[in-house]
Amino acid sequence: MPDSPFLIEAAARGFIHQATDEAALDAALRAGPAKSRSDLREVAGYIGFDCTADSLHVGNLVQIMLLRLLQRHGHRPVVLMGGGTTRIGDPSGKDEARQMLSDAQIAANMAGIRGCISPFVRFGDGPADAVMLNNAEWLDGLSYIGLLRDVGPHFTVNRMLTFDSVRLRLEREQPLTFLEFNYMILQSFDFRELHRRHGVVLQMGGSDQWGNIVSGVELVRRTEGRQVFGLTTPLITTSSGAKMGKTARGAVWLAAGRLSPYDYWQFWRNTEDGDVGRFLRLFTDVPLDEIARLEALPGAGINEAKKVLATEATALLHGREAAEAAAETARRAFEEGVAADTLPTHWVAGADLAAGIMAIRLFADSGLALSLGEARRLIRGGGARVNDAALKDEAAVVTEADLRDGAVKLSAGKKQHRLVRVVK
Repeated sequence: MPDSPFLIEAAARGFIHQATDEAALDAALRAGPAKSRSDLREVAGYIGFDCTADSLHVGNLVQIMLLRLLQRHGHRPVVLMGGGTTRIGDPSGKDEARQMLSDAQIAANMAGIRGCISPFVRFGDGPADAVMLNNAEWLDGLSYIGLLRDVGPHFTVNRMLTFDSVRLRLEREQPLTFLEFNYMILQSFDFRELHRRHGVVLQMGGSDQWGNIVSGVELVRRTEGRQVFGLTTPLITTSSGAKMGKTARGAVWLAAGRLSPYDYWQFWRNTEDGDVGRFLRLFTDVPLDEIARLEALPGAGINEAKKVLATEATALLHGREAAEAAAETARRAFEEGVAADTLPTHWVAGADLAAGIMAIRLFADSGLALSLGEARRLIRGGGARVNDAALKDEAAVVTEADLRDGAVKLSAGKKQHRLVRVVK
C-alpha cells in the first residue's frame, strides 16, 4: 500500500491502472512538495494533449482530474500541448490516420484546450502552480539524422511492433503510416526533454498510452542514467459498457461554446445508477466519506446522489453559480413542468415560424435528434413533446400559435429540452 497522500487518494478514487516501480514513485512523492521551483523534492508530473480539436471532451476528464489531484497534494502539474506531435497523430486506439491540420488550426485548437483545462488546475509561477508547454519548442528544430543517431539505437522495431497502438492496427489490417510509427519515439523524446528542461519525473496518461510511457521511462534511464516514472489510468466505460463521454448526440465537450452548462449538468444527471459512486470519486472533489454515504442511499435516493454528481462536476468546469442555475433549471423543468428561461435556446427566424416549421425539423436542428429520421422515431415512440404535450403526428407543424411566453418548449424524453425563440 502506498504512503504518499497523492497515491493514497489516487488509488482510493480509482485513478490508478498501472505504474512503473510504484514503490520508488511513492518514495519520491513522500519527500514532500517543494518550497520553490529549484527544490528537487517536488514531483512534477505531465500529461500530453494533442491539438486535434478546439475543445477537450469528457473522455479527457480523467486525465485532467489526475493533474488536479496532483496539484491538490502540493506537486506540480505540467500540461504538454502537442503542437509538434499533432502534425503526426497518435495511432493509439485509431483505425486510420488523423486528418492533417495546418499550423493555424493547431494554434487555435491549443488556445481552446487551455480554456478547457484552466478551470481545473491553477496556472502560475508558484512551486505547485501548473505550467503549460508546447512540444513544438523542441520538436520543430530536430535534425532527422541527429534524432536517429541520438534516440534510434534505444528502440527496436521488434519491441515497437508489440505495442498495442501498432499491433492492433496491423491485426485489423488497417494501414499504419511511417509517420505515425514515429509517434512513440517522439513521445519518448518529449519525456526526456521535459526531464532535462523542467525536472519532470512522472508521465501520466490513459491505459492505451502504457507502451509509449514505458518507452519514455526507458529512454531517460538509458540516456540520462536517472529513474523516472509512468502511471496510467483505467479505460473508463459506463456500467452498460458504453465509452465514457459519448452520447447519441456525440461527444460531451468541455468548452461552453460547444455544450451549455445546462446540457453538461444533464449529462451527469443521466449517469447510470451503477456508476454514480465511481463517477463521484473520479470527477468531483466530494470527500470519500460523503461519497460512501451518497452511494448507499436506498431506493430513489440514488437520484439525489446523481444531482450532487451533476452539480459538483458542473461547478468544477463552469463555476458554482452556473452549476446551481442548471440544477434549478432542471428542477423547474422536471418537477414543475415550466419552461425555465435558462433552458438551452434554439433560435429561428420570425418569418419561418409564422409560415410554420415542421416539428421533426425543429427537433433535428435544435439537437434533440440527430436526424429527421431519428425525430420521426422519437415521435412514434411517444418521446417527443411540444409545450409538454405529446406529439403524435410526424407531419406536425410548429407555428407562432405555439408560442408560450415568447417560446416553444420542445422535449425529447423527460430530460432533454429546448426553447424555440424568435430572432429579434
